Amino acid sequence: MRVGQNPNETPGFVPVGETSSRFRHEVLAVVFQVRGRRLRALLWQRARAPFAGSWALPGGLVGDHERLGSSLGRHMAAKVDLTDVAYLEQLETRSDVDRDPRERTIATAYVALVSANLDPSIPADAAWHPVDELPPTAFDHASIINSGRERLRAKLTYTNVGYALAPETFTIAELRDVYVACLGHAISATNLQRVLLRRKIIEATNDVAPPPSSGGRPATLYRFAERTLLVTDPFAVFRPPRSLDQERST
Repeated sequence: MRVGQNPNETPGFVPVGETSSRFRHEVLAVVFQVRGRRLRALLWQRARAPFAGSWALPGGLVGDHERLGSSLGRHMAAKVDLTDVAYLEQLETRSDVDRDPRERTIATAYVALVSANLDPSIPADAAWHPVDELPPTAFDHASIINSGRERLRAKLTYTNVGYALAPETFTIAELRDVYVACLGHAISATNLQRVLLRRKIIEATNDVAPPPSSGGRPATLYRFAERTLLVTDPFAVFRPPRSLDQERST
């Protein structure tokens, strides 16, 4: 036993609240928007090593006296000046020892959703990239984007989170395009309408879309009944995975 050691202390034990070394901690934002009928992530191009020229998620180091959410807001404002976020959720924490070649850095990632009808102003070194055709990315950011996409796909099946991606009002065909872009497979507009109406996620308005140039009856405009996150199918986790297109009315 070393001089001054507590006889009840396990060798190598680090007391609660202390660390054997200090790690950097960063926050990252996986910002999704459906643009041109494709789900895209907002990335900015790194100008310095490591990974100079590669694309990265917006974010940065957490300050000594900052909360995670406050730090994320500060970095997003500085890097991409994005303020029109309809939904924000903590996604995961990455703690792989070698995820940053400079020194050990822990990352907490968030998912942020932007409505499809918005066109946020972004700087010249930022761009929206399709999630299924990502450019060369820095660190483990491609893997984090994939985790964010899977989280989004899951939440679309049991919540009303589509409100954060769709315009305030929309036709069923327009909403179907949003869901298809996120889920990555075809969906019947009729089945989507049936499921979402049955769950009371969307409701018809008294308005119609402009008539199509080819003629025909103008389509009814719909809206989400609530524009805050609600769990609409609480038992989905207990059932085998299935798409919205596979659901049938009871």
